[in-house]
Amino acid sequence: MTNRSVPYSAFSVTASVTAMFAVGLLVLPPVTAPATAAARTDPPGRTASVPGSRPSTASSSASSAPAPSGSATRGPGAGSGAGAGAGGRGAAPEGLPDGTLLYRSGTQVRLTRGAPRPPSDVSALSWLVADARTGEVLAAHNAHRKLPPASTLKTLFAVTALPHLPEHARHTVKESELEDIGPGSSLVGINAGESYEVADLWRGVFLSSGNDAVRALAEMNGGWDATVAQMQEKAKLLGALDTHVVSPDGYDAEGQVSSAYDLAVFGRTGLASPAFVRYSSTVDAQFPGYGGTFGIVNTNRLLSGEDGVEPYPGLIGVKNGYTSDAGYTLVAAARRGHRTLVVTVMNPQWGSGHQVYEDARSLLDWGFDIKGRARPVGSLQPPAPPVPPLPPSPTATAGPAGPGAIAKAVRTAPATAAERSARADDDGPGSGFLLPVAFTGSACLAVVALLLVRRRARRRRQGEWWE
Repeated sequence: MTNRSVPYSAFSVTASVTAMFAVGLLVLPPVTAPATAAARTDPPGRTASVPGSRPSTASSSASSAPAPSGSATRGPGAGSGAGAGAGGRGAAPEGLPDGTLLYRSGTQVRLTRGAPRPPSDVSALSWLVADARTGEVLAAHNAHRKLPPASTLKTLFAVTALPHLPEHARHTVKESELEDIGPGSSLVGINAGESYEVADLWRGVFLSSGNDAVRALAEMNGGWDATVAQMQEKAKLLGALDTHVVSPDGYDAEGQVSSAYDLAVFGRTGLASPAFVRYSSTVDAQFPGYGGTFGIVNTNRLLSGEDGVEPYPGLIGVKNGYTSDAGYTLVAAARRGHRTLVVTVMNPQWGSGHQVYEDARSLLDWGFDIKGRARPVGSLQPPAPPVPPLPPSPTATAGPAGPGAIAKAVRTAPATAAERSARADDDGPGSGFLLPVAFTGSACLAVVALLLVRRRARRRRQGEWWE
């Protein structure tokens, strides 16, 4: 009897607990997913980063936010030439990150503790220092201010036309090609009716800044107007949206502008071309003419050391310029060890005609010295290309077909938490009752089974008693 009374008591307790659990489940409210479960957002103040895109805080109030620690909003040259210049300066164009510091006025730099600040004696209206390999902008001053570029615009002409023209091809110059060259233009000395090799014409562009050489090459490239259109499209593809091309040689023209940022983009793009680097770093060469050849010297004094300017060690080029509207401009690149920097200087406000080279020298020295102690304030990387749309499904016209790779991947991928919540919502308002109903049904079955066991046990005890 004792052995049988133990299971009887256990069954009784179990049945009671199970019944109480079932009653509790019956009074529970239906379980439904929160209405916002599928609409998950990032925590406030954080933004998702896109690989390959420029650094951004993605804040709509970025232009009014205070400058980050370690950045100066005013500097030498900021007070002179007040205003946005030709074309103006302000928020980033639509489609580009508005949070980049490069769209702010004044000097932008982010330094670690103890790092030296950018040189204070740079007088240019606009300047920029960047790592040519990574595209990271280390410091800049009015980087997107639109200004006349002078002959530094020839860097865009080169990265646009150079890939299309075989260097050993020849071109006979027509008189009409030289008729519209602007007065006071720099020339290499091309004569109508003579034949020139493309490589010689490019040396005329980079060393002598010859507008006549640009005219001849533009003719080979499809004509003057076609070259303007190609240059404008190239600038757009590179993310250089401050640039408006009117004259490919950089000669002053109404509406023609660029910026320190855009010119640095063009210079960095050119450094990826061995031919571009070879031409831009050539100090002197022989040019055909007058029944033989004559010598030409690179007008970039920071490279050639002409006129008493000390050459900069490791300088690669890239291009200098001057017009009455633009003042002195320069795109310079230099290599030291495993690092290559690109610097842009536009329109120094004091000093002699050589001040543009001294400004560039100071910025290059600072850029090499600051290694690892300045966080980027922007990037010269071009924007990511748009993702092409998927082709239409063949099932739309050809009827049912086997599952494609994309459909199979989507179907077999495990569901995310958001998808599971969305599926729960799609099941309808009654779906929240399924879980408690299932538990309740199981509990009821357990109670019935226990009652049957108790009844059978009672009959067996009665039978033993009668024995």
